[in-house]
Amino acid sequence: MSKPSIKEVRERFIAPPGETFDLSSRDSGDRELFPDKKHAKKSLKADAGAIDELQDLLYATREQALLIVLQGMDTSGKSGVIRNVFADTSPLGMKVKAFKAPTRIELGHDYLWRVHQATPRKGFVGIFDRSHYEDVLVVKVRNFAPADAVEQRYDQINQFEKHLTENGTKILKFMLHVGHEEQGIRLKERITEPHKRWKFNPGDLEDRKLWPDFMSAYETMVERCSTEWAPWYVIPSDSRPRRNAAIARIVRGTMEEMGLEWPDPGHKLEDFDFS
Repeated sequence: MSKPSIKEVRERFIAPPGETFDLSSRDSGDRELFPDKKHAKKSLKADAGAIDELQDLLYATREQALLIVLQGMDTSGKSGVIRNVFADTSPLGMKVKAFKAPTRIELGHDYLWRVHQATPRKGFVGIFDRSHYEDVLVVKVRNFAPADAVEQRYDQINQFEKHLTENGTKILKFMLHVGHEEQGIRLKERITEPHKRWKFNPGDLEDRKLWPDFMSAYETMVERCSTEWAPWYVIPSDSRPRRNAAIARIVRGTMEEMGLEWPDPGHKLEDFDFS
């Protein structure tokens, strides 16, 4: 069984910029491209190795950066994506930032201040576990900011991301789409399985009660902020191996298109004495 092409994965999971987006039309358990889990794991392994080699090139050239945004409800697998898709990638050229509730200092600045500081410098892959999109998700659902302020943020975020892309940072945004039933199973696992108990937060159940509101906020986020320069990919995440395989395909394809080549510093063997 051959793995799906990068083009097939992109076309199936992208939220086309400028079009109406209906989250209910996306199946969180979609198995079309990876019907077999073993096949998905094999695809992931090959792509993870390629991503490692491409990241070496990115680090050597220091001319571009890659920012990967992972956004999703609790248990959707943000840390799992990082652990598996980048399992072979050297940490020397990676920077991972997990965004929690803003500190007092961060709240004293505009909401994008802390985000811009965390973007990767040229030569690096930066990964956001949650992101600036929290400011149109939990902030919106929990009414932590006035509605008119939240409304302004969609365009502000689009312009912020455009600024990054015009200055050498490629952006990949993945919404990890987990189903309500599957999330319930995973939350229970966080209590029943000893190695997962440290992850359990009773506050996650409060967000679960607001599921329809969060899904509406995600739907608006994707529709308003899927742009030509930074489109959203909505990744079915009920299956961990299929989720990881799909993201790895897209990351690999994007890095291959960055035109990375080994730099030539101009040194010649005959110019040096190795005696």
